[in-house]
Amino acid sequence: MNELLDRPTILDVPDVSADEVIKPEAPDWPGILTAATVTASELQTLPITPREAILGKWFRQGDQGFIFAPRGVGKTWLAMLFAHAIATGGKAGPWDAPKPRRVLYVDGEMALDLTQIRYRALSATPGDNLMFLHHEVVFQRTGKVLNLTSLLVQESLLQHAIENKMEVLILDNLSCLFSGVKENDADAWEMILPWLLQLRRHRIAVVFIAHAGRNGFMRGTSRREDAAVWILSLSEPVEASIVTTGARFVARFTKCRNTPSEDAPALEWHFQREDADGVNVKWSVADPLMIFRGWIEEGLNTCSDLAAEMQVSKGQISKIARRAQKAGWLTIKGRRYALATPEGPRQPYPD
Repeated sequence: MNELLDRPTILDVPDVSADEVIKPEAPDWPGILTAATVTASELQTLPITPREAILGKWFRQGDQGFIFAPRGVGKTWLAMLFAHAIATGGKAGPWDAPKPRRVLYVDGEMALDLTQIRYRALSATPGDNLMFLHHEVVFQRTGKVLNLTSLLVQESLLQHAIENKMEVLILDNLSCLFSGVKENDADAWEMILPWLLQLRRHRIAVVFIAHAGRNGFMRGTSRREDAAVWILSLSEPVEASIVTTGARFVARFTKCRNTPSEDAPALEWHFQREDADGVNVKWSVADPLMIFRGWIEEGLNTCSDLAAEMQVSKGQISKIARRAQKAGWLTIKGRRYALATPEGPRQPYPD
């Protein structure tokens, strides 16, 4: 016992010089930059694996895209249709999915029973290529809340996608899945951008479902749109009164880098319930008058600007404008066009 009491209570620690402390090796950034810099001549012959088409010619591997619309217009219907077509190697409207790909649909808002009902209506024979990560299932099974603002959750979802060979992430929707990010703060998007770039480097495409604001534009900072390859805007058709049930809307690209506009036309969609278990999906190329109104609502008001966006002549724009004026919703003041009466957001169709 005495021997134990005589032992020192604090062990002696040998002196270690600063030079002997093991430090993590810093990346050799001068060497990295030298190795990664290529001449213009090298760039011309650099072997690059082309990004494959995912849906039509406008959606390719690693894309970042947006589908936005006012509440209730039909964003989720269209997103689920795209997801199903991509997962099965099927077709959505005029666009083919060249081969089946694995898709992860991340739902942060809708009630679980509605998600189930809608997908059942779209597909009687679901496959295993399409997976759902639903906020209610996350909470029921783990007690956790799904919030992609967290860096840990972002990294975990990235690894989950890589390990399960996911090629497309559909995030429905932006405001619910990224809680805590100020929508109108451009700098706040910096919390998300590095993660999106990581996904792009792995050629994992990301589709955001987003809400439109009262002005008709996508809600939140426009900085989110800078890295987008394509943006699809959904709005009600001009003749909204003829629709009584289902979701009917015009989908048009306000940005499309992958293909000329003729390969990405504006389409009118109609998701019509057939019975309790099914939905009939119809589509057609949109009337130019509907496309014209969409651009007017987004702020274009001159013949030349509208002709450039719609890829038609100024004479055709003038004819369309006269149709709109005759219909009573357009005024022509000099060389500028405007809606005849100020309008708030259009009323959504019942789903």
